[in-house]
Amino acid sequence: MSVHVKLKKGFNINLAGKAARNIITDIVPNTYAVKASDVVGFERAKVYVTEGDIVKAGTPLFSEKQHENVMFTSPVSGEVISIVRGEKRKLLEVRILADKTIEYESFKRYSISEISSISRQEAAEQLCKSGVWTNIIQRPYGIIANPADKPKAIFISTFDTSPLAPDYSFTLAGQEKYFQVGIDILKKFTDGTVHVNINGKAEVSPVFSGAKNCQINKFVGKHPVGNVGVQIHHINPINKGDIVWTLNPWAVCLIGKLFLEGIYDASKIIAVAGSEVKNPQYYKTYVGASVSKFLENNLKRNDVRIISGNVLTGYSIKEDGYLGYYDHLITVIPEGNKSRFFLTEGWLAPTMRPSFHRAIGLLHFLNKEKEVVMDTSTNGEERAFVMTGVYEKVLPMDIYPLYLIKAILAEDYESMEALGIYELLEEDIALCEFIDVSKQDWQAILRKGLDMLRLS
Repeated sequence: MSVHVKLKKGFNINLAGKAARNIITDIVPNTYAVKASDVVGFERAKVYVTEGDIVKAGTPLFSEKQHENVMFTSPVSGEVISIVRGEKRKLLEVRILADKTIEYESFKRYSISEISSISRQEAAEQLCKSGVWTNIIQRPYGIIANPADKPKAIFISTFDTSPLAPDYSFTLAGQEKYFQVGIDILKKFTDGTVHVNINGKAEVSPVFSGAKNCQINKFVGKHPVGNVGVQIHHINPINKGDIVWTLNPWAVCLIGKLFLEGIYDASKIIAVAGSEVKNPQYYKTYVGASVSKFLENNLKRNDVRIISGNVLTGYSIKEDGYLGYYDHLITVIPEGNKSRFFLTEGWLAPTMRPSFHRAIGLLHFLNKEKEVVMDTSTNGEERAFVMTGVYEKVLPMDIYPLYLIKAILAEDYESMEALGIYELLEEDIALCEFIDVSKQDWQAILRKGLDMLRLS
């Protein structure tokens, strides 16, 4: 039975520079990187290639030693040009110089009529061997799912409400066949429900609204209503001992392509957006693409922050850096490295910067729909927590976030569990960090708590 949820809590950050609905296909990066550093819980790697090896799309590059059957494979064909390691030779990424024409490893192909006869074991083996399994994420903890587990449900959020997020109804248009086969394959892994959650306030692509063998739920509200963790909380909350799997809608289509075409097609359409991009738009590329060609002669200024992902949860990369393993967005905003005079640009100025507390950005509240330019400044330094009671207003979940963060800092395991830590990942409390007058690093603190529980 479908669920319709309307949430009142949250906060939208309407940044300038949203990507135009235009897809560029003729800009092709030369190099790509598969980043082990992007994978939560990745510790010891087993590497299957050396520098100079020739690979195809779908060739195994490395795996995590605790789960050697789950492969990270090459998104393109070409030559392995660098294996980058960090401290204690920890694997960070594998870089590949791509061929002009992509060649693919061959996996078993199935017709649509054969999909229903595939066993769970056969499906898991193909997903793990091809590298597609790495896109199935387990909650709690946000780690790659264990193929041996049986989740109580699988959740797919088909929309993203974070700042400048790509529109999946646009980027995945015409992929109904692949999305449906992906749903049918995922259903083999759970006795529960596969939930497809759609935006109840916007036009939804038939790719999602027409899906069968699943439960389609509607969600309406402000950010973070598009976060799958918020959606899980309002449909089937995670308790201690529960396992739930989540996927990006692109990954569902990737599963469908694997079984119907017999290849690992790591192509994706990403958004390059932000106030400092001359022509914010979409680009067709592959997982781990070098971003330099997308930004070449496309920046308004030099003093910018380039972010793989969105401004709330993404991380800074260089102009010749690489797209994050799970990211579909590159954001470019001004660096916040200049002092502001409090009367003209600071907290007393009638600026257009959005402010949840209304301490600044008075003009913004006169026109909340107006797009704004924001830089990376935190507008203050870290200080002691202030009990304000505002954090619950941007987290539409039955959780007291401030008490949870304090329990983590105190390393109080029982309180952490009782306060709902299993339901959260970093993206879910990113707005709490954004509005925090104490400037605490909420996401890093939450990850510390999750890791303590996971490794205990």
